[in-house]
Amino acid sequence: MNVFIEDKDIQWEMPDPGIRRKVMAYNEQLMLVKVEFQQGAVGALHEHYHSQISHVESGVFEITIDGEKKVLKAGDAYYIPPHVLHGALCLEPGVLIDVFSPHREDFIK
Repeated sequence: MNVFIEDKDIQWEMPDPGIRRKVMAYNEQLMLVKVEFQQGAVGALHEHYHSQISHVESGVFEITIDGEKKVLKAGDAYYIPPHVLHGALCLEPGVLIDVFSPHREDFIK
């Protein structure tokens, strides 16, 4: 893994309709992922054993964590403990920056 990561060098993946992502950097303990949403795109409810912290870089999102919903906008952030059901609905097009610990093995090809 390079110590300097340039956005232009990383290809987008299309995991779901209206959503694309880039795995920016990772090692065994940590992963940084950029996720771009079109308006109306849904990050379906799911859970995983990783800790997650996400930063709303741009846009507006309705975030659901453990049944609680909150509308967050650019500059806001949220924390998801391991094994907690969570998801996102994009209200205005935007980008989330996700950090996972340990890294998401399922995101690596």
